[in-house]
Amino acid sequence: MTKFLLSLHVLAAILAVGPVTVAASMFPPAARRVAPAGGDGPVAAAVTTVEVLHRICRVYSRIGVAVPVLGLATALAMGVLGDGWLITSIALTAAAAAVLIAFVLPRQDELVEQLAQQRSVDRRETMRLAMFTGVFNLLWATVTVLMIVRPGSTTGA
Repeated sequence: MTKFLLSLHVLAAILAVGPVTVAASMFPPAARRVAPAGGDGPVAAAVTTVEVLHRICRVYSRIGVAVPVLGLATALAMGVLGDGWLITSIALTAAAAAVLIAFVLPRQDELVEQLAQQRSVDRRETMRLAMFTGVFNLLWATVTVLMIVRPGSTTGA
């Protein structure tokens, strides 16, 4: 059962968190490339791209809830719930979720709304969003390393 849960946990992380990290990273430069203007053509296509990237972030972040749920089930099955590396990973996962919910998605919402109204976006806002996205990605990268290295673990890693 442990191997099955671990497999589901890893697959969920790859399939849910991976798209969010990529789409969130692509969003700020895509938003900067949209020039304010009316009509069809490149501007409409660029706005559509930004909207799709935002939709990916929203949808896959909801699916991503399965990652910590499966992770906790796996940790329980492995008997490592009290290990320091796992507690740290849980805290960093919570921090990553908080950054995504409090800073990344709301700022994406604002920028999508501005672009939908054919208003220009402030470059500083896209840079700030890129910074929050980078923090989110760094937190997930750290969790990934902790899941692999498991410092102090007695499970054989």
